[in-house]
Amino acid sequence: MTAVLKKYSNLTQRIITAIIGAALVITGIVYSDWTYFIVFLIICTLSLWEFYKLSGLDGMLPQKTFGTLCGMVLFSLSFFIERGDISYRYYFAIFPLVSCVYMIKLYKKFERKPFTNIAFTFLGIFYVAVPFALLNIAVFEYEFYNYQIMLGCLLILWASDSGAFIAGTWFGKRKLFERISPKKSWEGFFGGAVLAMLFAYGIPYLLTAIGQEAVIEPWKWRVIGIIIIIGGTFGDLVESLLKRSIEIKDSGTSLPGHGGFLDRFDGLLISAPFIVAFLEIF
Repeated sequence: MTAVLKKYSNLTQRIITAIIGAALVITGIVYSDWTYFIVFLIICTLSLWEFYKLSGLDGMLPQKTFGTLCGMVLFSLSFFIERGDISYRYYFAIFPLVSCVYMIKLYKKFERKPFTNIAFTFLGIFYVAVPFALLNIAVFEYEFYNYQIMLGCLLILWASDSGAFIAGTWFGKRKLFERISPKKSWEGFFGGAVLAMLFAYGIPYLLTAIGQEAVIEPWKWRVIGIIIIIGGTFGDLVESLLKRSIEIKDSGTSLPGHGGFLDRFDGLLISAPFIVAFLEIF
């Protein structure tokens, strides 16, 4: 697919990839809890693998295979625990698992900075796998699988990204954070914020229109919208900081027109902890 899309402009690639990708993700979320699990396990795994590859480009030697395996186990455990299949006590299995990172490093010879590499292994798990695992708490917030929260969050996030891209391309002049991301502008930020809040206000009405009973109150969607606008922007900037330190443009080439999976889901990585904390507390 990537080779086929190369003959089109970047904007055309971006649109085609967005339509196909969104259709697959939305279908997975809506169809059942198992298809949601498969889709997001794949996204989590590929995003984590991308992070470790990027770390390698900067001279780090994180444990890519074992770190990715830990991320997959963490996401899977979270899913099965929140689904009610196994006891929450299995969360404690995570700690001895990730502690094996230290022991594995003892058998790696000729590494100049083994503890720096260990730190990057843990950073990948915390930065990528933990936010994805937290999403399982959101989808099982009311003790049964409900796709509304996950789908709504993605729609708001995509609206924010799309609004920022369009407004930034057409009107962008004032730099948002030039030191980290020279292309991002305040005009893009506010364009994304407006479109995201329109979606946040509209989701309860959309659910009513399709005959769905909303599981959370309308005001919570507005708060989630604000979280995603701010968290998504910082998530994008954090990933830009990572790429800038390595001197690359995109985290990968898996998604034509968008870069890699980290490029596409970076806003969710920072937003997810705040969204879950808000839903759990309020």
